[in-house]
Amino acid sequence: MRDFAAIDFETANNQRSSICSVGVVVVRGGEIVDSFYSLVHPEPNYYNYWCSQVHGLCHRDTDEAELFPHVWSQVEPLIEGLPLVAHNKSFDESCLRAAFRTYRMEYPDYDFYDTFCVAKRVLPCLENHQLQTVAEACGYHLRDHHHALADAEACAWIAREIL
Repeated sequence: MRDFAAIDFETANNQRSSICSVGVVVVRGGEIVDSFYSLVHPEPNYYNYWCSQVHGLCHRDTDEAELFPHVWSQVEPLIEGLPLVAHNKSFDESCLRAAFRTYRMEYPDYDFYDTFCVAKRVLPCLENHQLQTVAEACGYHLRDHHHALADAEACAWIAREIL
């Protein structure tokens, strides 16, 4: 696959609709050509301790951020016509679907590919198949794990190597 958009979401709490940041990396012809990052005002708007511990975001980071529909209106033109790729797509795709449901937006049935599942098949000898481990095996050092843009970039790197 040479044309795709790698995507990553972070959530404020255990509700999949509570997207608090999104990172997108656009790959065309096998090269990264664009990227996008935004904080998002989560819905529901509360942070649990564990999510904040993972990504470091809290209310003060997103209280003034745009709601998901506005942020997605900026993402949509970047990814138009492209399949989406995520590492553990079940999480990211469920976040996207939940946000669309929450804001009563029509979901366009994006094609989603999963670097996690493919990595388990093509790199079976790794100690685990977490994003940072697979990225390292593919020659990419992930420096800011759980920052949505950094994770999307790592996913894009992996996808270029194994998809």
